[in-house]
Amino acid sequence: MAGIEAQPGIMEIALYVSGESRLAGRDDVLKLSANENPYGCSPAATAAFQAAAADLHRYPATDHAPLRRAIGEVHGLDPDRIICGVGSDEVLQFVAQAFAGPGDQVITTRHGFAMYPILAHAVGATPVTVDEKDRRIDVDAILAAVNDRTRLVFLANPANPTGTMLTDTELRRLIEGLPQTCLLVHDGAYMEFARPGYRDAGLVDDYPNVVMTRTFSKIHGLGGLRIGWGYARRQVIDVLNRIRQPFNLSNAQMAAAEAAIRDTDFTARCAAENDRWRRWMRDQLVQMGLDCDESHANFLLLRLAGSEQARACDAALREAGIIVRPVASYDLPEGLRITVGDEAGCRRVIAAISDFMATQRGSE
Repeated sequence: MAGIEAQPGIMEIALYVSGESRLAGRDDVLKLSANENPYGCSPAATAAFQAAAADLHRYPATDHAPLRRAIGEVHGLDPDRIICGVGSDEVLQFVAQAFAGPGDQVITTRHGFAMYPILAHAVGATPVTVDEKDRRIDVDAILAAVNDRTRLVFLANPANPTGTMLTDTELRRLIEGLPQTCLLVHDGAYMEFARPGYRDAGLVDDYPNVVMTRTFSKIHGLGGLRIGWGYARRQVIDVLNRIRQPFNLSNAQMAAAEAAIRDTDFTARCAAENDRWRRWMRDQLVQMGLDCDESHANFLLLRLAGSEQARACDAALREAGIIVRPVASYDLPEGLRITVGDEAGCRRVIAAISDFMATQRGSE
């Protein structure tokens, strides 16, 4: 409309594209494109969600107190330093909105999650992309890119879509090299698959300029409900709560999430099964002579001989009724990100890739 202009940065945003879920003419589609939990969610979460239907006419609590308390009890955290959002994406949005703006810079990495530069542009800040080293976040490269305009450093650990991971020592070296005016946002969406007992909250406790986030969409199997949370020093959480919508989570969301996080047996089983089949899948791919880094998440990044072969493999998988995630948009044109499914799903995708590779060898 004439005379009406978007705020700086917004028109620089390339719209996020999610993974496909359907294939025309197929009713046996195996969706391995969105890193969803193949075992669904805890039965306790389903029951809590269904029970919440009796109170759909009631406004939800604005303070998320029962859910924050449950998160605190399970993870050993102070509930007053927890903030909940519509997926961890909303918590990341709060951080960008509260601590970055026009003239500021936000550091992301070459293969980093696509939402990070979107969040920077949305608040008028400038995203600065730092190179990685062998698909792994490079601490030295990040520190070299920091200047007096840097306000945020976004990193996922384990990383998406590579599945690689920084050690605690590397993370601490990064934090200690950042100025106190710069926040490190440690996105732990896949942490439960990597190191179930690891307390990245220790980074928050030891350093004032760290925000950690987690999600209920992955190991807890609640991607359809969109729930996440963050943990930081009280001063940071107080700022974030000032821009959070008071009713951003429904009663049904909070009830399901509380039940899910308290069902620690279900979570542990999902982590164990993922570890088992992730290792098996990678071993199978490596035995085929394919490149696949060790992953610490619930997916593998398969790397083919080049972009042409990656497109051909993706087409072959689709022909077999399997949807994976091409990651050319992450500057990995040779890559396909494959969610670790259940046993049947893992065996099916490996069989399809094996057939594809046999066809490739036959055409040489």
